Amino acid sequence: MSAPQRTAPISVILGAIGSLRSAIFPAIAIAFSGIGGDGRFLLALGVGLASVVIGTAFSYAHWRRLTYTIGETDIRVESGLFSRSARSVPYERIQDVSLEAKPLPRLFGLVAVKFETGAGGADDLALQYLTDAQGEALRQLVRERRDDEAAVSIADPEAPVRSDPEAGEVLYALTPGRLITFGLFEFSLAVFAVLGGALQYVESVSDIDVWNVDLWRSWLSEQGSTVASLGPFVQAAAAIAGLLGLVVIGMATGVVRTVLRDWGFTLTRSARGFRRQRGLLTRTDVVMPAHRVQGLVISTGLVRYRFGWHGLSFVSLAQDAEGESHIVAPFATMEEIAPIVSAAGFRLPDDSTQWHRASTRQRTDTVVIGSALFVLAAIPVAIFAPFGLFLVPLGAAVLAAGANLYAWEFRRHAIDASQVYASHGFFSPTRQIATRLKLHSVEIAQGPLARLRGYATVHLGLAGGTFAMQGVPLAEARALRASVLETIAATDFSRLDQAPQPQALSAPQSGFSENFLAT
Repeated sequence: MSAPQRTAPISVILGAIGSLRSAIFPAIAIAFSGIGGDGRFLLALGVGLASVVIGTAFSYAHWRRLTYTIGETDIRVESGLFSRSARSVPYERIQDVSLEAKPLPRLFGLVAVKFETGAGGADDLALQYLTDAQGEALRQLVRERRDDEAAVSIADPEAPVRSDPEAGEVLYALTPGRLITFGLFEFSLAVFAVLGGALQYVESVSDIDVWNVDLWRSWLSEQGSTVASLGPFVQAAAAIAGLLGLVVIGMATGVVRTVLRDWGFTLTRSARGFRRQRGLLTRTDVVMPAHRVQGLVISTGLVRYRFGWHGLSFVSLAQDAEGESHIVAPFATMEEIAPIVSAAGFRLPDDSTQWHRASTRQRTDTVVIGSALFVLAAIPVAIFAPFGLFLVPLGAAVLAAGANLYAWEFRRHAIDASQVYASHGFFSPTRQIATRLKLHSVEIAQGPLARLRGYATVHLGLAGGTFAMQGVPLAEARALRASVLETIAATDFSRLDQAPQPQALSAPQSGFSENFLAT
C-alpha cells in the first residue's frame, strides 16, 4: 500500500476563489442598501474580505485533512475537519474513472477525478483536484488493478505517463457545422428561467418591487392600450413578430447550450473501451469498458426523426453527470450509429427481425381513456357555455385519439436468440436493445384493466437502466418470461464482466423464439 497522498496544493487557491465568488452578491447587496449608512461601501468590502479569508482558511484546512491512499485491493479516502470519515472502495466495485475539468481548474491544469461505483449521486467517490498527469495516471492504475493487470506508480507527480491506452479508432465526432445543426433542434427557453432567477436580485440593488402585482398590472395595462391603438393588422404583425422572436431566442439558447456541452465531442474505440471527450468550458473525459455496456437506447425527437437524426446511449451502472446513461452519439444517422453498435457487441434490428405490435386491446383502451376526459368535459361545456364551444373539447378528444393510435404504431417488441428489442414513444420515439445474457430478472405487470383485457407490461431487469415491453398479450408475456428465465438460469453472472460479451448464446434455448414469432 502506498503512503497517503494529498490532492494538488493549488486546490486551496480554487477554494479561495470560490469564497470570493460567493461573497460578491452579499457585498453588492450591502453596498446598494441602507445598511451601514455612509460607511456601507467599507462594510461591503469588509464582508467580502472576511468571507475570502474565512473561506481560504477552511479550504486550506480541508486540503490538509483530506488524503487518499492507493492500496492493493482498494482506494481509501479520509476527510473531515472535526469529524473524520474514511471511505474505502474496492477496485472491483469501480465501474469507471472519469476526469472532469471545469473552466477555472483547467486554467491551473487541474482535473476532478470521479470514481463511479454504480450507486450514483453522493455515493460515488471524487477527488478535487489533481494535476492532469496525476489524474490520468491514477485512472490507468485503478483500471489496471481492477482488471488484475500490472500496476504503475503515481507516487511521483512528475513521473512520465506511458502511452495512452485509450488512443484508438475514432468512431464518431461532432464537427462544428453538425454541432450548430444539432443545437437548432435543441430548442430551449431556459434563458427566461435565468432571467427569472436574476429578478431576485433586482430588489436588492434598486427601488423596484418586482413582486408588486399592481406595478405589473399597470405596466401591462399601459402596453395594452398602446397595442390597441395600432389597429388589427399591426397587432397581428406584432404577434407574429413576437412568436418569431421567441423561436429565435429558443433556437439560439439551444445552440449555445449544445456548443457548451458537446464542443469537441469525440468517441474513440480502443482496447480499453470507448472513450468519450466533450465540453467547451467544462471538459469531460470518460472511458466505458465495452463488456460493461448493459444495453443500448436509440432515441430521437418528433421533428428530427423526420430528418433521419438519432441519438445513441449506452446503458451501464456508471452514469453521466446528468444522471443518465452515457451518450455516445448525440446527433447521428443510423449509418453512423451502426459501427458503434457493432463495436459494443450488439446488433441493430434488420429485415430478419420480426417485430410484434402491442395488443390491439391495449390500443383500444389507451384511445378510449385518452379521449374520455375531453368527452366528459364537453358535457358541462355544452350545457353552460355558449353554443358551439362544446366542439373544442370534442376536437381535443379526436386529436387525443389520433395521437394514441399513431403512438401505437411505434409500440413494438421483438426477441431473437441473443437479444431483445422494444420500441415506444410518439413525441420522442425510442428503441431499446439488450442482450439476453445481461438480463437478471423478468416481471409481468398488470393493472386492473390489463388483467380484465388480457395483456401485460413485461419489465426486464437491466443493470443501470430499465427495459419494458408494453401491451404484450398475456400468453406471449408468459412465454417470454419462461425463455428469459431459462437464459438467466444458464448464465454465470460472476464471470459475465470478465470477457467481452459474446454475440450469441451458448446456453440451451427453450424454443420460445420460434413459438413466439409464430403467434
